[in-house]
Amino acid sequence: MDKLIAALAAELNQKPECVSNVVKLLDEGNTIPFIARYRKELHGGMDDTTLRTLEDRLTYLRNLDARREEVKRAIDAQGKLTEALSKAIDDAATLAAVEDLYRPYKQKRRTRATIAREKGLEPLAARLLLQDPNADPNALAEPFLDAEKGVESVEAALSGASDILAELFSDSPEIRGELREMVRKWGELSSVAAKEEESVYQLYYDFTRRVNALQDHQILAINRGEKEGFLKVSITLNEDFALKILTRRVVKNDAPCGRLVRAAAEDSYRRLLFPSLEREARSALTEEACEGAIHNFALNLRPLLLQPPVKGHVTMGLDPGYRNGCKVAVIDPSGKVLDTTVVYPTFSLVKKREAIEVLQKLIFRHGVEHLAIGNGTASRETEAMAVELIRQCAAQGRRVSYAMVNEAGASVYSASKLGAEEFPQFDVNLRSAVSIARRLQDPLAELVKIDPKAIGVGQYQHDMPQKRLDETLGGVVEDCVNAVGVDVNTASPSLLQRVAGLTTTTAKNIVAYREANGVFTTRKQLLKVPKLGPKAFQQSAGFLRVPESKNLLDNSAVHPESYAAAEALLKLCGYTKADLSAGKVSDLPQRVARLGEEEAARQCGVGAATLRDIVSELLKPGRDPRDELPKPVLRTDVLDYKDLKPGMILTGTVRNVIDFGAFVDVGVHQDGLVHVSQICDRFIKHPSEVVSVGDVVKVMVLEVDEKKKRISLSMKQAAKGGL
Repeated sequence: MDKLIAALAAELNQKPECVSNVVKLLDEGNTIPFIARYRKELHGGMDDTTLRTLEDRLTYLRNLDARREEVKRAIDAQGKLTEALSKAIDDAATLAAVEDLYRPYKQKRRTRATIAREKGLEPLAARLLLQDPNADPNALAEPFLDAEKGVESVEAALSGASDILAELFSDSPEIRGELREMVRKWGELSSVAAKEEESVYQLYYDFTRRVNALQDHQILAINRGEKEGFLKVSITLNEDFALKILTRRVVKNDAPCGRLVRAAAEDSYRRLLFPSLEREARSALTEEACEGAIHNFALNLRPLLLQPPVKGHVTMGLDPGYRNGCKVAVIDPSGKVLDTTVVYPTFSLVKKREAIEVLQKLIFRHGVEHLAIGNGTASRETEAMAVELIRQCAAQGRRVSYAMVNEAGASVYSASKLGAEEFPQFDVNLRSAVSIARRLQDPLAELVKIDPKAIGVGQYQHDMPQKRLDETLGGVVEDCVNAVGVDVNTASPSLLQRVAGLTTTTAKNIVAYREANGVFTTRKQLLKVPKLGPKAFQQSAGFLRVPESKNLLDNSAVHPESYAAAEALLKLCGYTKADLSAGKVSDLPQRVARLGEEEAARQCGVGAATLRDIVSELLKPGRDPRDELPKPVLRTDVLDYKDLKPGMILTGTVRNVIDFGAFVDVGVHQDGLVHVSQICDRFIKHPSEVVSVGDVVKVMVLEVDEKKKRISLSMKQAAKGGL
């Protein structure tokens, strides 16, 4: 364990004692959000992302340890485990290195070499490998002639022995390691067209790039093009250079035996080593690209989930469509459905006027302030109709604004069993309209209801290892939900099950309990929920809010285990609970500073980090951290392609961040691309270093191609004030 802790500490640049504490907490069944928030003194302030990385690496290293032991047992069972080999296996830093060491001892399918061994030719191979400059290979081979075993000639004997040598070289961990590194540094990946047909892969119809210079998105695109039959892909390496490396290791001289060993080495490289290394390289490139894409997906998902909610407003959701019309739902500030209808603005000018009239009546009847418009099919026509509607409302004294909402996954949710359970009175189309409206009011609460993969802020998600993708995105959702906190009296089961320590069953039981017994009035009541025991309560309580409680701490992120400390702090600083309820503790940080943070923490019986969190919560009980973020862009007008001119500076919202740039919504139905070279003046490896999904940014229009529906934008030029 000490070796494992030391390895993790060095890799993550963390103190060994903090790493050890985290490993112990994880082994005790504590969740990442709970550890991150409520055990800061033990882990030294690691955030959720660092803790999840630690957990991933801990699992990998433990699996590596287990595999080391399996390999040593397997080799020992053959009577071939030496002290040096055992040490080499123990020192192997990766699973690949362990497998390289195991390769010579692994049971293989019947190969040319195993057949040669069965014929008794292994001693001949060993003699040839000595490369005695005075030895005659033919003379060495003669004693091994055996017609019964199928060795009827000297040539057959030498051929079999050469097969054994070729496999021996191929199985050498040192040779494979050196050549693998060569492929990584100097290999080139090439792709050519597999058929004469236009496709989205034409960029790769004649493409060559060094392996170590390939971008993740290029690897994934090439893989998909190959899978769909449009591309033929190969990796090449300078064969002369590679053979020099190999022969330098195994060939001793240019005598007859040496020349035979050289020929075996060349055969090994062409027939065994390079094909295997090419497959490994393709696999490694794909794995790295997938990890990069998953990481990028997670980076995009987090800010999308944490978009600031547009609270306290009656909202109308518009789900655009052609044949089935535009579905409409009006919801109150709590998300309750007030009205629904379907209009058909794309059918004709008359139908468009009728639609505007119907929607205007709904707006005035229910006091609608915001429109949430899905950005899918027929969104252009719907947005234009909405702008005309907004203008007519403004003429009658009603101010209304709108926002385009990412509707990815909405139809999936609406058609699902969960959607049917939540909106049994509506068909699929109207459920989608309700979902769109709720996404504007509280993006997190609505988006957690669908599979994160369906949200559409990544690349090639269907090509990813699904288990790994689900684990990573699930962790992001969990971290976001727990960072915000959940109202236990209004949250859906979908939201509750993302709270640390809760499961699908306990989430449903919480909802069932409040439906049967009324709203929760204290956090302690959660212990009465079936199957929600002390451990689940410990992990979840701090993330569940109870606004109806008389104790303000129940509506804060202060954990119940720290209530006594919070009350002691108030008393120590000269406050009462009445002061807290009245919001009269604004100078709490100053009073703590006068006492001294360490001393105040000591007197309250907690660590300094926990004390700081308590102070923050007492200042703003029940605060939503999303309220401090920039609000989403709400529009009252719409632009068209013809309105865009090079040099125009606009405000837009980042919709997606990918390897080669960021897509920004500037209000013209088609997101524009800010290429990575146009994001900022300094060099960046990835756009995520500067921008995130949901960011409101200034961009300058560089080029508009209406025919191809492409808009090129620049943040760099906008920051300079234009061209």
